[in-house]
Amino acid sequence: MNEVKKRSVGIIGIGSHVPEKVLTNKDLEAIVETSDEWIVDRTGIRERRIADQETATSDLAYQAALKALADAKVSADEIDLVIVATATPDMFFPSTACLVQNRIGATKAAAFDLAAGCSGFAYGLVVGTQFVQNGTYKKVLVIGAETLSKILDWTDRNTCVLFGDGAGAVVLGEVEEGYGILGVELGADGSGGDLLKMPAGGSRMPASAQTVADRLHYVHMSGNDVFKFAVKVMGEAAAKALEHAGLSSEDVDCLIPHQANIRIIQSAAKRLKMPMDKVMVNVDKYGNTSSASIPIALNEAVKSGKVKKNDVVVVVGFGAGLTWASCVLKWCGEDL
Repeated sequence: MNEVKKRSVGIIGIGSHVPEKVLTNKDLEAIVETSDEWIVDRTGIRERRIADQETATSDLAYQAALKALADAKVSADEIDLVIVATATPDMFFPSTACLVQNRIGATKAAAFDLAAGCSGFAYGLVVGTQFVQNGTYKKVLVIGAETLSKILDWTDRNTCVLFGDGAGAVVLGEVEEGYGILGVELGADGSGGDLLKMPAGGSRMPASAQTVADRLHYVHMSGNDVFKFAVKVMGEAAAKALEHAGLSSEDVDCLIPHQANIRIIQSAAKRLKMPMDKVMVNVDKYGNTSSASIPIALNEAVKSGKVKKNDVVVVVGFGAGLTWASCVLKWCGEDL
């Protein structure tokens, strides 16, 4: 019996959207005990975007989705599946993906959310790719979107300076052989679940007056432990994805890492023996936007010409769970 040949699947459209409001480090000096110099030195972040009170995660996801659809020259009714990776859904249910599906008019699409923290978008890429690869669907919309500002404790200087809001989206579809997703690596270590979490609001600790008073509906992070984990796993995950693709770090034209901290990004580049001029960095402008960070950075890299047709691109992230994920792609270009 002949083995069915796998379809080549790649990104055929991309877009991103961030709120208009810019919150600089100087602005934060008036809110919490910190300084611009301290934040830049330790994180590389200079400013971040903050959604207003009326804007939810699905609103940012919707805008990014429209741009990705336009870039792919694909209509919403051609989308077969919507995946939204997020740690800050509009609500527990329905899924944010269903809200986006309805708003963009993707009436034929299935829809679900994916929770893998900051690794969520890369996880979503792998999941979406498999649906197209095996012939179940033709076009999949994958979105990473967050409004982390809604769950930050603005009295905690260790976390509130790190995060920002935004969304990025891609359309996945069949591409010419040799292009698209070439290799992937996913992983998790649930023993580190307590290191990065929002403790209350779920079935373990339902919302109550006490949980609100105890400030348990905000991001809680063991910063040093997460940092050590990230430094180790980012380079390893990227190297394994390259190995699965039959490539080495020397073949990589652009590294798109999760934009959490400039030191972590530099460490990943060093482990891969990659010069920083091949690494996309925009953490200074947006801070850590969790599952939105990789697609926002990838979109900027593509639109600025840093990523071009035939380039080998590696995306890699880590996040709550703890999780990690990396994908190797050969960039298709607009003419495919």
